[in-house]
Amino acid sequence: MKTRLFFPAVAVLLFFSCTGLETDKSEALNKTASTIRLEDIRKQLQENPVYALHLAGMYREIYHVTPNEENEDWRILTQYENEAIEVLRSFKEKAVEEERWDDAASFDRSLAALGIEVENPGLEPSFILADAKKRLADGDILGAFLKAVKYQEITPMDFDTAYLFLEKAVNVKQRRAAAFFLAAAEAAKGAIPGDLREYAQGRDNVSDMIKGVATVLIDKGMRVERGRAMPDRVLGSAFFVDASGLLITNYHVIASEVDPKYKGYSRMYIRMGDASSPRYPARVIGWDKALDLALIKTEYETEYVFSLADRIIPQVGDTIIAIGSPVGLEKTVTQGIVSSLSRRFLQIGNVIQIDAAVNVGNSGGPVVDSYGRLVGIVYAGAPQFQGLNFAVPAERLASALPAMIKGGKAQRSWLGFVLSETFSGAEIIYVAPGTPARQHQVSEGSFIKTINGTTITAPQGGLIPSLQDYIFQFNPGELVAVETADEDGNVKKQVMMTVPRPDIPLAEALKADKRERIAAPLFGMILTPVQGSFFSSNFMVKKVVRGSIADEAGISEQDPVSINRLRIMENNEMVVLEISVKKRRMGYLEAIMRLAAFLDLPDTL
Repeated sequence: MKTRLFFPAVAVLLFFSCTGLETDKSEALNKTASTIRLEDIRKQLQENPVYALHLAGMYREIYHVTPNEENEDWRILTQYENEAIEVLRSFKEKAVEEERWDDAASFDRSLAALGIEVENPGLEPSFILADAKKRLADGDILGAFLKAVKYQEITPMDFDTAYLFLEKAVNVKQRRAAAFFLAAAEAAKGAIPGDLREYAQGRDNVSDMIKGVATVLIDKGMRVERGRAMPDRVLGSAFFVDASGLLITNYHVIASEVDPKYKGYSRMYIRMGDASSPRYPARVIGWDKALDLALIKTEYETEYVFSLADRIIPQVGDTIIAIGSPVGLEKTVTQGIVSSLSRRFLQIGNVIQIDAAVNVGNSGGPVVDSYGRLVGIVYAGAPQFQGLNFAVPAERLASALPAMIKGGKAQRSWLGFVLSETFSGAEIIYVAPGTPARQHQVSEGSFIKTINGTTITAPQGGLIPSLQDYIFQFNPGELVAVETADEDGNVKKQVMMTVPRPDIPLAEALKADKRERIAAPLFGMILTPVQGSFFSSNFMVKKVVRGSIADEAGISEQDPVSINRLRIMENNEMVVLEISVKKRRMGYLEAIMRLAAFLDLPDTL
């Protein structure tokens, strides 16, 4: 009897179980894409309100949601956005309570991007100052000075604050930092003791600065050349930025220490004198590959520390000196002038061209002006510019250092734009797949008008670096409002979340996008398919970016083009495009051309 009752019971359970599965599958299949997207937004509200707001903005673009009380989507989105904003406010309040000033400022910036006024408009500067004083009390001199300088750039210090940092700068013997805080104290109109003033107004000798410069040695074991084993060494220079043993050098000097692609032996040391001097083991703290900078640490008590308080931009023709170890010759000092301020070959911003004699081994050494102010970091040996010498501006080091201090790879923000500077402004010539800009359907051919309501202006040739400088003050994961205008003057404002910038931004685009689209950012050649040839390789040149590779090759608008081959070369660092082109200016004579471009473009945002 028990057996007879058991099987029907199991059958009933199986019946209801199968029915439930079928119902779940049916419900899932019946859900529209828009419903799933709305659920995704709802799931992010409590844990990640910034991402929820980013998704909401995407939804509005994809489904063209406009304000309308009778539109159910608009009502739901508005509700979700209001909830996300309240959660974001609560996150900021908690960060303030816990004295996590960087996080509090980050949440404030995201709220500002939404056009939301915080309770106190001056709250973010107060976060910075509170953080600076806390770091000073904790003995983090470098971090405290960086924060204090940043605060002074936003709003003037009161006398007590300026005096506090002036006194500390004198105590730790950082004359340039003392000069900066002396100026702040004088502006606040307070009485300053004569000994503090005298020290701050003094000048460091080059012989003193040399004591703060080290030789970097990277031992990579042995390499085999023509059947013989040879020592494999990398030489560079570095300089102390903190008495705790922190030094700055170039990323390319220490790349083997942190590059996951490098599988060989690598050990790093510094040396403070000649070849007979002892070697001190060193380790990498953080690095910024886009700026070719790295922060390293060693256990050595330096006699001199270079200050990062100055924000000096030298002028063309100014006298500068470079200190370093060319080909291992320690403590070498060379003098020259600033040749240019607007050279662009790193991914971010302009670099300084100098004519001071530097060689392999100088990389990572300091460049100072005639007043002893740090103005740059030597970048020697750029392969495409043999015989020319460059320096990364010190102001970029100051902005990159806080991220490097946190440790590991410095994360920079990325939206997904490739830009071209024109007389009308910064034109968006390409939007990379999978980026915030593509997710929000930002139109190619439009112009960036404002970011977070700020209009970015710069002298000719400097607009894109200025936009990069502005966007890089935001951390990945923050909201940014980008306002664009098309050729007809139609303005559109979109709020999107920044993401971490890839080492080579267009490397993934090469895998995901069409060859004809990649021609725009890499070669400056905007192509459009020839009517009736959608599945062929035949295109017409719609536009040529001024000063681009295509422009230099003599390609012009309306030239017929056929793409023969696209190749990635040299460890994904260079791309070669083979095309057949009929140049109008040459009577449509067909020519086969090979165009080459580096992947690490400087015009990305």
